[in-house]
Amino acid sequence: MELTLNNETETQKFAQRLAQNAKMPLVIYLQGDLGVGKTTFARSFIQFFGFNKVKSPTYSLVESYQNQDINIHHFDCYRLSDPEELEYIGIREYLKGSHIQLIEWPDLGKGMVAPADLTIALSGNNDTRKLTATDHSNIGQELLQRIA
Repeated sequence: MELTLNNETETQKFAQRLAQNAKMPLVIYLQGDLGVGKTTFARSFIQFFGFNKVKSPTYSLVESYQNQDINIHHFDCYRLSDPEELEYIGIREYLKGSHIQLIEWPDLGKGMVAPADLTIALSGNNDTRKLTATDHSNIGQELLQRIA
């Protein structure tokens, strides 16, 4: 699936549409250069579930959002110098159970992060973004079918 998003609001709306159709477990990789909108996408996705204060996990590596309906972990691997650093935050515990994981810079956590069901790749500059969504599992394929 490829889309052109003309502004930040369109990015936010797509993220919320994806969240509305998401089911646990689900692993979404968020890829793209710095400043292209990965955190904006993740924030909007998480806010759909009623979490108003969504922090970037750039320094903490992971921020978790849980309530009676959902369990979301937002990872940002940008500051990792070695994927094994994820062991220090207990990555194995995040891989258990029925969660939604949003993982920014997944290549930097290679071998430690869960395999993706879906990759959202963002590119572009100024206000316009190209979004490419690629499924990697039946879960990802079903999600893309629901939002098509």
